[in-house]
Order: sequence, then structure tokens, then C-alpha cells
Amino acid sequence: MHEDDFAILFKNEVQNAVNYMDSEYSQDRTNIQSYYLGDPFGNEVDGRSQVVSTEVSDVVEFMMPSLMKVFGNGDFARCLPRGPEDVASAEQATDYLNFVLTAQNPGFRILHNWIKDALLFKMGVVKVYYEVNDKIKDEEFEGVTPAQLAVLSSDDDVEIDEQESIENGVDEDGEPILVYNVKLKRRVPEPKICIDNVPPEEFLFNRRATDLESASFIGQRTQMTVSDLVEMGYDEDEVEQYAGYTELDQDEERQQRFEDIESGSNTESSDPTLREVLVTEGYIYSDVDGDGVAELRRVVAVGEATHVLENEPYDKVPFAVLSPILMPHRMVGRGVAEQVMDIQMVKSTIMRQLLDNLYLQNNSRVVAVEGQVNLDDLLQSRPGGIVRTRAPGMVAPLNVPQVGQQAFAMLEYMDSVRDNRTGMSAASMGLDPDVLQSTTASAVNATMQQSQAKVEMIARVFAETGMKDLASLILQCIVKYMPEAQIVRLRNEFVEMDPSTWATDYDIDVEVGLGNGREEEKMGMLVQIAGKQEQMLQQLGVNNPVVSPGQYVNTLKKIAEMAGFKDTQQFFNSGQQLEQAMAQQQQQQQQAPDPERQKFEAEIALKREKMKAEIALKQEEMKLEFELRRQELEAELALRAQSAQLGNPVSANMPRA
Repeated sequence: MHEDDFAILFKNEVQNAVNYMDSEYSQDRTNIQSYYLGDPFGNEVDGRSQVVSTEVSDVVEFMMPSLMKVFGNGDFARCLPRGPEDVASAEQATDYLNFVLTAQNPGFRILHNWIKDALLFKMGVVKVYYEVNDKIKDEEFEGVTPAQLAVLSSDDDVEIDEQESIENGVDEDGEPILVYNVKLKRRVPEPKICIDNVPPEEFLFNRRATDLESASFIGQRTQMTVSDLVEMGYDEDEVEQYAGYTELDQDEERQQRFEDIESGSNTESSDPTLREVLVTEGYIYSDVDGDGVAELRRVVAVGEATHVLENEPYDKVPFAVLSPILMPHRMVGRGVAEQVMDIQMVKSTIMRQLLDNLYLQNNSRVVAVEGQVNLDDLLQSRPGGIVRTRAPGMVAPLNVPQVGQQAFAMLEYMDSVRDNRTGMSAASMGLDPDVLQSTTASAVNATMQQSQAKVEMIARVFAETGMKDLASLILQCIVKYMPEAQIVRLRNEFVEMDPSTWATDYDIDVEVGLGNGREEEKMGMLVQIAGKQEQMLQQLGVNNPVVSPGQYVNTLKKIAEMAGFKDTQQFFNSGQQLEQAMAQQQQQQQQAPDPERQKFEAEIALKREKMKAEIALKQEEMKLEFELRRQELEAELALRAQSAQLGNPVSANMPRA
């Protein structure tokens, strides 16, 4: 495709998207912003009540704390490994992408504005991109040799401001040796992954787009200064041709946003480099190379998208979109504000009529007979005032019906309609005294949980759509633009991260913690779980199949987080350290002698020795008895032999052997 043909194609896509946004969404967003700010409706009558209800603001601000509590505390997303080999890198990727959001960027403010845009204007948009900013550092060196000075001068990132030569002795030939004191400015590139909120009026997409992936055109039309564009590398003369007034200056949404601070004054700068240029950054599918397949391309154009500055292939649209109430097959769903705009109008009308009725009752009209009453006295309404009449009964009050009872009943009905649509009510916040006094604690808790279902549904939609897309975009930028190992501070510790070793196809999980009871109940349940885990570790040991020390530490850290302590490292180390300590303690216990066992073994040894002594004693007694008997037999035999020699027979009653 020829460059001119592509420029025409791109301009047509931009113009069609602009016309679609202006006709479909621009006026709605302007009205919603007026309702949120409580501006008059335009149907006010002089001398009558002009009060405006703030239903849109009340509902949005009611939902914001709960949603920010879900996504604004701790890690907003986690990377889940798809295989056992990805576990360690997935944990690092989780820490790094949350570090990018909360440390490198103002994460809380980004999420707050993003969610609020979605609740108000049906759609909130953020953009993720990589940027290298140059930081200038002033440095001073003393005693720099000529060779070192030459190295500094040849560095493109160094600009020498001052140098002073000083003699530092002489060389072998008697020539003076010169050294230098140098003052310089060093340009240090600082790469960063940036996350920006995109104003709703700047975001463009084609009419038939159903999501970011399938949209044939996605873009952002904004204003940038000439200086910004030149710093990005574009030609100054080429850019200045399109500087000056742009149609965004007259955009109704933008004027309404800044009307209280601009007051119609001219905001154009007298500095030529600070003049604003209309810049359109679009992502369009087009068959530029003529192979029959449309590829995604990034295009930067200035003016009315007529002059293309850059046209390059790209891999993914860098936007993430939130929409509170999804509409099937549409890019933009419904917002929360539009659900209560009619309620705000009705309640404002009822309140105006109620107040007008009270005004008429307190300053009622009267019927006066013409010519019989001093009209000046009637027109001056003051306490203790006198009305002069020519005859009695010339002045009579004009009765005004009281509509207060019906008006308050109607206001309560409109509140119930609002509660059914949005879940906002005094009972849902635990503030209704009638509910608290007449029902049990479990019933109150059930009421609160049921009312939070609306907010929980919106939180789940946010988590599964825009939040996942944001985490995926951050992870993609990390792997693509920061492949080298870096030292970053995570959880108050400096950790080395090497994105080149990570996979790029992690499953992204965004946790939503609503709908599971109140904080006190969840914390109480976690305390019970921690007690059971501790009991199992003590009874079953470290290497049991039920619970690990890491899971036990995670439970303790979760309890600390719910108590409001973000830095849990000041209370607990990692579960791996606990597991190592418990394993070492168990090994020492196995190696250390057991006192009870030692006592038992000593008793056994003592009994063994005692039995050996008794057996030896019995053996000695038997030997002595046997020896004594042997001696008796030998004496008897000797006596018999002696008697036989003497011829004396041995007595019959003499014992025999």
C-alpha cells in the first residue's frame, strides 16, 4: 500500500471513530458529569426552590471504598505458573509487575481514577508503555589526567561545563605534568514502564468493536507540546506546522472539566516550544505489505490525522478498559451513574416541590378585598406586624394543602428503587438502627452481604477484564523491554530480577475478596486456621502431607495484612526460612539424647549387672558345695581302705558313697 493511500485510510478511520464517539457517548458523559457535580438541570424557576439531589455522587462514592479495598491493597494481580518449572519465575513476575504499578507509578491514584471513570462514564481506560527518561547528574572530578579527560570528552552522555588545568610535577624531560579539575553533566537514561489514565474523550475505537483484541481501530487523540514531540525524536519544523488551536480546545467534556479554573481565559503559551499539537496515536489493522493478511500497526499522526509521523508494526494494543456492567458484543457496557440519573431528577423535583410547599405554608398567600385593605401592610411580612383594614374580614388566608407526608413517602420509594439498582442502603453499611435493633447479628450480616453482591459483581467484572489486561500488558513490557537482570526493592529487600528467564504465558489471577463475610469474621477464621496449622506442624512434623511451614507463614501474613500492616516482613520471614529452621530443630532433637530413654537404659543395665552378679554368686556356691562333697567322699574312701588293711570291717550303717 502506498504511503498516501495509507494516510487517507488512517484519517478516515480516525474521523469515523471521532464521529461515533461524539454522537454516541460525548453528550452522555457531559450530562453524567453535570449530575455528579450537582449542577442545575436548566429547568429552574426564579423564586422557586432550586435544590439538587446528589444521587449520582452518593452512589459512586459509596462504591469507591469497597472497590479500592479490593484492588488498592497489596498485590492486585498474581502470575500463576503453568508447570512446576515456572513456580519460581512466576513468583518473581508477580512481585515485579506489582512493583511496577505501586512503586514505579502512582498505583493508588491510577486505580482510583480508572475505576471512577468506569463507574461514571461507562468506561475507564489506562495505557501501558515503555519510556526512557534522561536524568541529568552534576559531577565533579579532581586530578583528572589528560587520558581520562579524553575518555570523558568522547562520551556522548557527558557534557563538560568547566575544566581547570593544574601542574602536578614534571616528567623525565622536565616538562610540567598537567591534571584537570572538571565539572560536567552526565545524562543517565532511566528506563521505566509507564501507566497513564486516558481521559474518556481522548479514547477512540471503531463503531463495530466488541473488544480490544478484535477492534480494527483503537486510538488516542490528545494534545502534546512541540517540546514533548521534539524530545521524542520528531523533527521540530515538521511538528511546528501543526501547532496551535485544536478542536479539543472546544471539546465540551474538557471545557466542563476545567471550567471552574480556566474561566474562559486563553491558555495558549507564548513560548513556541510549549504550543500544543493535536496528536493521534492509533493502532490499526491494515495489509501494508500486500500479503493479503492485515497486521496490527502503530501510527502516530499530527493535525487532523493528516500528517503521519510514524508507521510501524506492533504486537499488542497497549490499552486496558474497564466497564462496570458488561453488554454482550459491545466494547462499552453500562455505567453505575446512568442507573440513578433519573432518580436524581425525580428526587430533586420532589424535594423542590416539598420545599416550595413549606415556603407557602410559612408565608401563605391571602385574599384581600380591594380598596378595603392597606396593601403595603400585607406586602411587609414581619412578626408583630399590623395589617390595616376598613372592616372586619377583609383579609383571609388562602389555604395551601400540605404535601409533606406524600412527598416523604415518595422519597422513600425512590430510595428503595436506588437500593435495588445499586445495592446502596443504610442496612448495607450497618447504619440502619431499626435493622440493628430488631434483628439478630447473623440476619444483619446476611443483609449486608446480600447488598454487597452488586459491588462484588462489579469487582469481579473489573478483575476478569481490565485488571487482567493491565497485568498482562505490564508483564509483556517487562519481558520485552527489560531483559537484563536488575536489582529492585521488594518487600523492603533488594532482590535480583532476571526477566529473560521468565515465561510469557503465565495465567493471570486477580483476587477479589468481597462476599465472604466482614473483615472481623474473616480474620477470626484465619486465626482458627493458623491454630490448626500450628497444631498439625507440632504433631505431624515439618514434612507432613497436610500443611507446610510456608502455608502457615502465609496465614500469619494475611492476618497482619487484614489488620492494616502492609509490610508483613517486619513481623514474619518467609515460609522457606521457617521450614529450614524447623527441620534443623527436628534433626537436633533426633540427635540429642533423651533423658527418659537414658534413665530406662540405665535401669536395664543395672538389672543386667545385678543378674550377672547373682548368677556368678550361685556358680561360686555350687562350686564350693561340690568341692566339699568331693572332699567328704575322698575321706570316706580313705577310711574304708584303712579299715580293710587292719581287718576291721566297715560298719553296715556307715554311709555309702
